[in-house]
Amino acid sequence: MLALKRFSALTMLAVTVSFTNGCAAQGTQVDQTPTRKPPVIGAANAQETASPNPGLADPALANKQAPEKFRVKFTTTKGDFVLEVVRAWSPNGADRFYNMVDIGYFNNTAIFRAIEGFMFQFGIHGDPAVNEVWSEANFKDDPDAGKSNLPGFITFAKTGAPNSRSTQLFINLGNNANLDSMGFTPFGQVIEGMEVIKKINTEYGENNPSKDIQGEFKTQGNAYILKEFPNLDLIKSVTLIEE
Repeated sequence: MLALKRFSALTMLAVTVSFTNGCAAQGTQVDQTPTRKPPVIGAANAQETASPNPGLADPALANKQAPEKFRVKFTTTKGDFVLEVVRAWSPNGADRFYNMVDIGYFNNTAIFRAIEGFMFQFGIHGDPAVNEVWSEANFKDDPDAGKSNLPGFITFAKTGAPNSRSTQLFINLGNNANLDSMGFTPFGQVIEGMEVIKKINTEYGENNPSKDIQGEFKTQGNAYILKEFPNLDLIKSVTLIEE
């Protein structure tokens, strides 16, 4: 699905939906030289199976409107952090995230792509059957609300195509304001535990560019990604904090 990498040009986002999308380094002038890639979506294949929560087996059932503001706790293998979502920043993004948390989508999911000083990316489910039914569950873009991809802000990954956000997200580790004009609209930010997100393992960087890492991950699940990259950090759970 999404492969997050820095772009140097808007046009590069529309070129591909795989791990090989090109992005320009932060702070450079816009050109067409691919370097790092922003969040991008690729194709998925898997089999359907029963799920504990009906929404995992049918995205159409995960359709609640999020509160105007809410908080969640991420429990990871590096510790806990708290994120606050403001629906007005990106209403469709906040609604999708709220429903994913509500159905337990993030339980035991791998942070499969993490680049020091840039971002870490997650949202491919550990169960191939869930990836199959969610593979086409795209939702509409949101207009720019003036929020930037600064450290600690969370954003959905996407391709260059309109309305291509789905299940993959990234949390910015650096100042990625160059992504703002590309349709990457943040919907929340880390308010507690910034020290935790800085500990997320970045040793694998872009993973292995010669392989279709995301495609294999989606069709084989956690068994594949943890064998390929045994030291990846995991999101154990994401839970709503009741006010």
